[in-house]
Amino acid sequence: VQLQASGGGLVQAGGSLRLSCAASGRAFSSYAMGWFRQAPGKEREFVAHISWSGSLSYYADSVKDRFTISRDNAKKTVYLQMDSLEPEDTAVYYCAAAMSINYPTSPLEYAYWGQGTQVTVSS
Repeated sequence: VQLQASGGGLVQAGGSLRLSCAASGRAFSSYAMGWFRQAPGKEREFVAHISWSGSLSYYADSVKDRFTISRDNAKKTVYLQMDSLEPEDTAVYYCAAAMSINYPTSPLEYAYWGQGTQVTVSS
């Protein structure tokens, strides 16, 4: 599966953005999906995960109650709605896919990655 992330940009603190990750290839609905982010000089960190059916989701504590992950299997797309953005959310955001997964927060579990989209939150 190939992934293409989009929707990043520059936003003021308190604002919102919606990221999209479009997949190509078959069997998208069989993949669990995740969003990760990486700020300059920092390691890639988990943001959110959604199961193949969309019935289960997990969030990093730092984004819980502000971000929402969702998916539309008919459109082969996963979304990350980001509200109440903070300067600390500034990073390159990556979407990732995993066929089977035991530890949704670990980037090692995901075999496929998109190219990343930059999110910059100004104070």
